[in-house]
Amino acid sequence: MIRPLKTFAVMGAITVLLFVFFAAIYYLGDLVGGFTGGLAWLGHSHLLGQALVNVIFLQLLFVMILATLLTLAERKWSAAIQNRIGPNRAQIFGQTFGGVFHVVDDALKMLTKEDVVPADASWLLFSLAPALNFAPIFCLFAIVPMGPPVAMGHGFAVTPQIANPDVGLLYVFGIASLAVYGVSLAGWASGNKLALLGGVRAAAQMISYEVALGLGLVGMMMAAGTLRLDQMVDMQTRHLFGVSALPAWGIFLQPVGFILFFAAAFAETKRAPFDLPEGESEIIGYFLEYSGMKFGTFMIAEFVEVVTLAGILTAIFFGGYHLGFFELDEHLRSVVASVVQARFASTPAVIEPSIGLTMAIFGATIFSLKVILLCWLQLVIRWTFPRFRYDQIQLLGWRILLPIGLVNVFVTGICLLCDTSLDLLGAVGLVEIALCVGLALWQGAPGSARAKPAAAH
Repeated sequence: MIRPLKTFAVMGAITVLLFVFFAAIYYLGDLVGGFTGGLAWLGHSHLLGQALVNVIFLQLLFVMILATLLTLAERKWSAAIQNRIGPNRAQIFGQTFGGVFHVVDDALKMLTKEDVVPADASWLLFSLAPALNFAPIFCLFAIVPMGPPVAMGHGFAVTPQIANPDVGLLYVFGIASLAVYGVSLAGWASGNKLALLGGVRAAAQMISYEVALGLGLVGMMMAAGTLRLDQMVDMQTRHLFGVSALPAWGIFLQPVGFILFFAAAFAETKRAPFDLPEGESEIIGYFLEYSGMKFGTFMIAEFVEVVTLAGILTAIFFGGYHLGFFELDEHLRSVVASVVQARFASTPAVIEPSIGLTMAIFGATIFSLKVILLCWLQLVIRWTFPRFRYDQIQLLGWRILLPIGLVNVFVTGICLLCDTSLDLLGAVGLVEIALCVGLALWQGAPGSARAKPAAAH
């Protein structure tokens, strides 16, 4: 009974902190943007000030702090699954605070640990590989819209989004594909055959799932009619069949696309059950020869990828900063409806000041809570499923996900051709969800053939 109460207390405190956090982003974005907008030598650009605030608060604070705390959350959650206590030894003045000091211990250990470079390694490439692996992953979160644009005191819209390029998801595909160079270079530059084998495995796995990764999002691109994430979020404020309790979220319109993208992106993170490039039982791994903070860069990049994946999923499939089941303000609904009706103008819609800053901050807080929930889901998968064999990983990517992705694109095109209101696509999506749930329940039933233990070999 005590553990659930502690969990609710922690989540309440996190919600309050996130509300204050995004309030600071909006106010500072308006303040700093107004300051840079008054400087002639900067071209009177308020966007520069906003970008500076967003980079500091969203990238350096939100993403990095959440990724760092996930290193502790994963250990605590795995301990809860396995009925263990988890890390609780680090303490200050006899207080452990749930093991949070282990995060500080890990950072100090990696910063002070000896940096060993193998004698046969290429020093330049060996040192460059961790940065090449981390940088593309870190840059992906830049286009995630964490809150709606709000007209502030200086007369321009403040948005908690670092960049909003028209290419949108193409930016995600292009930058994400660069991460393969980091892991390949790490394995090759180590001068170690086992590390090279880990790098080859990682490269083959990441390339195999990039096709399914793209096909998983093609359906949502077709349904939304855009590549920009902020416009996809606004599109999801519509309701299916005129029912206010059924929002047109991507998970209802494209459940198969969600499964495809989530599975492929999870494989790209190289976390269990897709952790063959880091097989401890085979003593391989592209970071086998790394120590100290170079190894820490590979490790934190993995958790940054978890946060980034959760942010992209929230924006595309879970309504972004909208609750979906009811709107908080009629003005917001009317503005978003006008944007959708206009088929997405070249400039983003700006929420009217009458909506109030409070509702925008509340929406950004909702977005963050969805991100945290999806991060938790990835931790559950990480500690629930056993590792796949390497041939199973390749079979899943090429012979299962790829054909399903092609069929999903074909079905989506037919639904949109017959009904542009998205109701037909939503109906097909709900049927697909029902089939997936029914299949899972049938395979887990005590009398099903799948539930019976296999005979010993």
